[in-house]
Amino acid sequence: ADLLFQTAKDAGLEYDCVCGVPYTALPLATIICSENQIPMLIRRKEAKDYGTKRLVEGTINPGETCLIFEDVVTSGSSVLETAEVLQKAGLKVTDAVVLLDREQGGKARLEECGIRLHSVCTLSSVLEILQQQGEVAVEMVEKVKKFIQGNVFEPVAQNGPAPVKRLCKELSFSARAELPGVHPIAARLFMLMEKKQTNLCLSADVTSSKELLQLAAILGPSICILKTHIDILNDFTQEVVKELRMLADRHEFLIFEDRKFADIGNTVKHQYEGGVFRIASWSDVVNAHVVPGSGVVKGLKEVGLPLQRGCLLVAEMSSQGSLATGDYTKAAVQMAEDNSDFVFGFISGSRVSNKLEFLHLTPGVQLQTGGDNLGQKYLSPEEVITRKGSDIIIVGRGILSASDRLQEAEKYRKAAWESYVSRLGVGA
Repeated sequence: ADLLFQTAKDAGLEYDCVCGVPYTALPLATIICSENQIPMLIRRKEAKDYGTKRLVEGTINPGETCLIFEDVVTSGSSVLETAEVLQKAGLKVTDAVVLLDREQGGKARLEECGIRLHSVCTLSSVLEILQQQGEVAVEMVEKVKKFIQGNVFEPVAQNGPAPVKRLCKELSFSARAELPGVHPIAARLFMLMEKKQTNLCLSADVTSSKELLQLAAILGPSICILKTHIDILNDFTQEVVKELRMLADRHEFLIFEDRKFADIGNTVKHQYEGGVFRIASWSDVVNAHVVPGSGVVKGLKEVGLPLQRGCLLVAEMSSQGSLATGDYTKAAVQMAEDNSDFVFGFISGSRVSNKLEFLHLTPGVQLQTGGDNLGQKYLSPEEVITRKGSDIIIVGRGILSASDRLQEAEKYRKAAWESYVSRLGVGA
């Protein structure tokens, strides 16, 4: 926090208030504001459906200048999202200060949008220091530089074509976050996966609220998504999901309620919005079968779209004898493309769409391949990510049955992430 404040001071920046990009930069901004008596604004990622329902909390004086603080900048998208919300509230945003600039085009992109980026340090300077101190080998430095060069965002002139990343053999998650038309939930997920270096989804199939919250608290830093079956909890209350939501925000993972909606539009609309569970009020992501036709997506979309939620379609299943194959899978892909403002990916055993805006999540993953006596087939993280082209592994029993769940989760996280890096063609 002191380094960020000093960088702003050294640059001679003039501003009336401060806003930290949610959520990692919020405590940094809080320290800066409390120690230097500067007014602070808090930007929410989504408006609550109660209280003030505002996206920006704090005293807003239209016309004043707000300085943005961030921890890491890759493409600049998080800073731009925050700036847009502040500007809509009537504030001016001319500068942003970041702890680490990864030098992947974020600075240039921000400048294209009228925002100057000031960094405490850059990735190249950090690498140089680590190399000089003998902490990082020359070969690794070159590999990192090569990776960055292959994943640099290239801004284009205003009023020109939609901005895209420079294509390489396989786009990184952060590059895919910048593709035209990518769903906001997908963009958020791509960026947090890159930031946390995890493409692990935990399938928290437990029946106790206490155990569910313990899993979220302990394994939260290791995962990008927590998948729930909320209807199997023996002691469900709204307080449980309220606390789960807080843990998700703290550890930066998405909540995915594995409801597998499969009814007519009007019915799923009520199932999603109301009932005992009120799923739409707390879950970032839900999923649906395509058996009922497009009505199931339209019904869910009526509820989820205004709340900035997202949906996955079940295109394939990992159980033996599954009927979700062939024409069924093709129909799921077509339905996703027709509803890409709400659907952002698939539950599948492999990559079923070549559109990189879509994410693929694969269940039935264990470090040891095989199956169980109920027809579940298990594949390894390497098989799923490297060979089948999926993006995220979904793991349940492989972690939950371990004596040390955190240690086991880290094994899966590392295996999946290394497979992803290998797919990019960059040394792990």
